[in-house]
Amino acid sequence: MKAIALTRRNRWAISFADLALLLLGFFVLLHANAGRQQEIVGQIAREFGAPTAGSDVLRADALFAPGEAMIGPQGNGEIVKVAQKMRGSSDIVEIHSVGQGGTTLRFDSWDLSAARLGSVARALTHAGIEPRRIVIRGLDQSQASAAKGQTFTFRYRPAH
Repeated sequence: MKAIALTRRNRWAISFADLALLLLGFFVLLHANAGRQQEIVGQIAREFGAPTAGSDVLRADALFAPGEAMIGPQGNGEIVKVAQKMRGSSDIVEIHSVGQGGTTLRFDSWDLSAARLGSVARALTHAGIEPRRIVIRGLDQSQASAAKGQTFTFRYRPAH
């Protein structure tokens, strides 16, 4: 009877031993992975991209006539300014479009926004930027940005 009473009083020791072993295992794994920090950081950088070197934002009204996907003369001047920033480097430019270009008889808003993105990329190549350095990254037509019209963001990042 006395042995049973001692066993019941010391039940907490089993739970404590389990906790201690779990903590020991956790710290062993933590220590084993400590040398892989650079590899993990490298994988994260590959997934999310390298830090950007800078960016420019242009409104679609400055580049295009309303409802059109062809860049006008004033817009070409703006694109040339962006291209001149890139000429001395090997940076990659990512072009993002935010907002809607509007609906016309020829294009719905989705088609117009996508056509404008392609037109901007083509204008950059005509301004002397190699096509391999141009990445069309995104087309965001969220309702929050639709009221403001379409904007183009040019993000510059180092080439890998």
